[in-house]
Amino acid sequence: MMDFPCVRWQEYAAQKWVGLEPELKERFTSLHDVDDVFKCSLTLTTEDDLDFVQSICTGHSVQKDTEQAAKCRERGNSSFKSRDYTAAAMHYSQGICFAPISSKQLCLCFANRSAALYHLQHYQESLEDMDEALKNGYPSHLLHKLEERRTQCLKHLSAGQKAKEAHHNTASKNHEGRDPEGPLTFGICPHASVGFSLEKGRHLVAADRIAAGDVILHDRPYSCVLIPGMEEVKGKGARQNKERRVLFGMEHRRCHRCLTETLRPVPCQWCSYSRYCSTSCQRDAWEEHHRWECPLGADLMVMGVMSQLALRVTLKAGLKNIKMARDPIRDKHTESEPSCLNRESSDSSPCHTSYCSDSYLSVFHLLHHLDHHSPGLRFLYAVTVATLYLKLIKAGPPPASWDLSGNSQSPDEEGGFRDWSSELWLLGSAVLRHILQLRCNAQAIVMLQDTGAANSPVQSSMEIRIATAIFPTLSLLNHSCCPNTSLVFSSGTSAVSSGSDLSADLSERVADDRSTACGVTVTVRAAKVIAPGQEILHCYGPHSSRMATKERQHLLQEQYYFLCQCEACTLQQEED
Repeated sequence: MMDFPCVRWQEYAAQKWVGLEPELKERFTSLHDVDDVFKCSLTLTTEDDLDFVQSICTGHSVQKDTEQAAKCRERGNSSFKSRDYTAAAMHYSQGICFAPISSKQLCLCFANRSAALYHLQHYQESLEDMDEALKNGYPSHLLHKLEERRTQCLKHLSAGQKAKEAHHNTASKNHEGRDPEGPLTFGICPHASVGFSLEKGRHLVAADRIAAGDVILHDRPYSCVLIPGMEEVKGKGARQNKERRVLFGMEHRRCHRCLTETLRPVPCQWCSYSRYCSTSCQRDAWEEHHRWECPLGADLMVMGVMSQLALRVTLKAGLKNIKMARDPIRDKHTESEPSCLNRESSDSSPCHTSYCSDSYLSVFHLLHHLDHHSPGLRFLYAVTVATLYLKLIKAGPPPASWDLSGNSQSPDEEGGFRDWSSELWLLGSAVLRHILQLRCNAQAIVMLQDTGAANSPVQSSMEIRIATAIFPTLSLLNHSCCPNTSLVFSSGTSAVSSGSDLSADLSERVADDRSTACGVTVTVRAAKVIAPGQEILHCYGPHSSRMATKERQHLLQEQYYFLCQCEACTLQQEED
């Protein structure tokens, strides 16, 4: 399971915990503040720990590799000869990611992918790859191949543009007088409102009657991390596609920032792992988080997706937002109501937080349940973050969001490095806070993946878990084993419902939820009529249609730290 640190690191941390002196164990276990836990874990983390992580990382190299690039190109050539142009394009893409800048392999892989994309009728993308091949020194004696292909691409694009204009004119006449659909509006619909109680914390209730199928909210993740490989949620894939699934995981198919599916990924210039759907996503990821993640790619694979997501949330937030979020709670515990069943925090009124996808406050104030984690698990998370922190401070200067050059404090002779160093621990503490929160608040993003053969008359698909994310507004929803909502995720290329089963007429409306905006979105719809004052609920995983009551309650207690007393659980208990 890539969400958590690799098994070898978990075992190492467990042995380290067992080997601690009794007084150190007692001291660590007695801490109830995230800051104190992080600072304590720093004192317990040694160079031996860093060396052990480094030894594990040797099997997860993300360095550029000319030899690997050549092998990928050869595999692409083999697929191309077999006329499997999709597989060819993906092999060439892998070669592009491995190839160093301006290398011979890079220009050849770009040129070859251009040919595969041409046969797949992606003419504009084919042209762009030809430009990249030329930019990276494509051999002059082979230029005629590119020129011939360029001519054909332009010819097809011209014909396609004329057909598109003709279709647009016809469609315009057919839709005269109709109001065009507006852009997707993120947030909570007017028929729902945020409620608050000591027992539930902040939660979502129906302010008016909500009809089945009505949209309750749209949300985007504050941050998300792609999950390497493919995980089948339900259903079985076609046997003939087994090899391709092994060869190409989600990390090869989708943008590592916005999760858009692409056959023409733009590689990171410095590592062989990260890739993007466009240069804009590549640039934004670099500025937001990848500048620091890049030299630590192998370490992050060892530390797991949750650690990477916690780091990514922290880097995106930046020092200013984290300090602002910390101020109101510095002199009191954030979990003043430990009986709260909601994943949201209960430390203040429901009005203190802005519920939008870019609101760091709504992420920061999620419950972290520090005291509910077992001492061993708490130690694993803390020493993992401490080890990552020590590696981060060696990786280079801080990202822009953590640069103190604009701070009111005067920089010292070293350009403010002392100020930066004195507050860097806030980054580590924030990462630990978020990794604790994610155990209860992380949301799996699932998409439909086609599993049928290309020439098969029967369409088949399965739900694939492609990423782990934190959704600020979605986190307001409490759990029910028989929810009154359904979730639909979309990345602009696919959509899939999750939660409760949709009726046939509602499932036809899934396509309406697809966002034209870049990036993944989630839409929450009512799966049944919700009366005014009724709480709006969704399923965290254990569902009454798939699992017995005792099993559901055990799983929810183990991961989310509450005893479920939803309608389905209560009715079952009465029957028993």
